[in-house]
Amino acid sequence: MKFLVTGGAGFIGNNIVRLLLKSNHDVDIIDNLHTGKIENIRDILNKINFFKIDIRNRKELEKIINNYDGIFHEAALTAVPESFEKPDEYNDVNVIGTKNIFEIANSKNIRVVYASSSSVYGDTTEIPIKENSKRGPINPYGQTKLDDEILAEGLKDLSVIGLRYFNVYGIGQNVSYAGVITNFLEKIKNGKPLIINGKGNQVRDFIHVNDIAKANLDAMLSNVKKGFFNIGTGIPTSINNLAEIMVKISQNQNEIIHGPELDGDIEISQADVKFTKKSINWNHMINLEEGLFQLIQDSIKNHKTDS
Repeated sequence: MKFLVTGGAGFIGNNIVRLLLKSNHDVDIIDNLHTGKIENIRDILNKINFFKIDIRNRKELEKIINNYDGIFHEAALTAVPESFEKPDEYNDVNVIGTKNIFEIANSKNIRVVYASSSSVYGDTTEIPIKENSKRGPINPYGQTKLDDEILAEGLKDLSVIGLRYFNVYGIGQNVSYAGVITNFLEKIKNGKPLIINGKGNQVRDFIHVNDIAKANLDAMLSNVKKGFFNIGTGIPTSINNLAEIMVKISQNQNEIIHGPELDGDIEISQADVKFTKKSINWNHMINLEEGLFQLIQDSIKNHKTDS
C-alpha cells in the first residue's frame, strides 16, 4: 500500500515511517522541517519521497496528495507552554493545516489516521479516562486538538480516526518538547538534580513511541471508519516514581528535589484503553522500565560520544 506521512521527519512521524517501510509499504513524507529534522530520516531518504511543504499551503498539498491508500497526519506544533505564547500560530498550524489535510483527503476519498491528544480531556475527574469522557481542554494546544476532532466529526463522508496520545516518550524525542521524561533525561545526562513540580503525586500514563507507531498502523488497517481512541498503557505512574526509576536505571545518583507547583498542571492522566483494544485490536508492548532503560542507555552513550 502507499501512504503519506505528514510531519514524517518528526519524532513520532519518523517512527511511523520506519514501521511502514518495515511492513513493506511505499511511503512519502511531507514536513516543513520546523521541528522535524532531516537527520531523523537521512538513513532512509533513498527509500521514501520527501516533500518540504507546510501543511498550511493548500495549493502545494493539492499537487502532492493523490493516489494514496491513506494519510498519517502527524504534523503539528505540540509544546503546551509555547501554545500560550503563540495561540494564533498554533491555531494556524494545528487547525487550519489539519483542515486542509482533512478536506483534500475527503475530496479524494483517502483514509486518514491522525494525532489527537489526551489534552482534549483537560483536567477530568473521571479516572481512568474513557473516550466518552467530557472534553474540556485547559490550554491552547489542547483546544486546537479538540477543534480538529470537531472538524473530523463534521466531515461525514471522511474515513478518519483520531488517536488520543497520552504521554509519549522514546529515543529521538526533541529536547524542546517540554515533557517530564525529556526534562529528567537532560538533568541525568548533565549530573544535575531532578526537579519535581510540587509534591510529585501527579500521575501520568507514559506510552512508548514504538507502541504509538503500531497503533497508527493498526488503526489504518482496521475496519473502523470513524472514531477517536485512547493510546496509552492504562498504567498510572507518579512523577515521584518516575524520577526514582530513571535515577536507578542511570546509576548516576542524581538528587531529586521538589520545586513549586506548576500552574494548570493536571493531577491525574490515565487512559482507559479497553475500547481501543476491542475496536482496533491494539495493545502496548513496551513497559515503562524497559522503555526508559533503552532511552537512558542511548542518551548516556550519545552524551559520552559528544563530550
